[in-house]
Amino acid sequence: MAWREQVARERRAAFRDQEYWGRPLPGFGDPQARIMLLGLAPAAHGANRTGRMFTGDRSGDFLFAALHRAGLASAPSSRHRADSLRLRDVYITAAVRCAPPANRPSTSERDACLPYVRAELEILGGLRVIVCLGAFAWAAALRLLEQEARAVRPRPRFAHGAEVALGRHRLLGCFHPSQQNTFTGRLTEAMIDAVLERARALAGAGEQEPR
Repeated sequence: MAWREQVARERRAAFRDQEYWGRPLPGFGDPQARIMLLGLAPAAHGANRTGRMFTGDRSGDFLFAALHRAGLASAPSSRHRADSLRLRDVYITAAVRCAPPANRPSTSERDACLPYVRAELEILGGLRVIVCLGAFAWAAALRLLEQEARAVRPRPRFAHGAEVALGRHRLLGCFHPSQQNTFTGRLTEAMIDAVLERARALAGAGEQEPR
């Protein structure tokens, strides 16, 4: 909490004239979503600034371009919580709701925020697929669905393209769209496109234009 507020006060020089959100980030998207994208945490000068998950940084640029190609977003970019972007059949949230130092949240922060993700799962009654963006999100989803995960042996391990059924939900693994992954080619457009296409197939989603 202290870190997110410090960042919002001090700001990056390129954004010094902008008002930072500087508070816990809510998820956003289609209330009838069948696909959830579960990320790590808000970026200090991205979502912590703009007030929308995966918005205002390179990770978000890569992700929203992929969602648009998949027919799940009305535009290929997301700039601010007040823009006209719309999602269809997709809801975006994160395991941790406040920007952590060095973008490395602790497991205690994860566990403190999980009730909010659990509440979103309950509200999104039609949800079928959870795309976990990175190993941290995968671990959070397993903890969130711990009762269902206990029945799976060996314990599901994260990998890009990993897939496991937990009750009525299906988890899909995808490398996080961080610059560390996208700039090095560890995660390519073709790779994330394939995961989103698989998510659509499992959920029967994205068959119409985004609302």
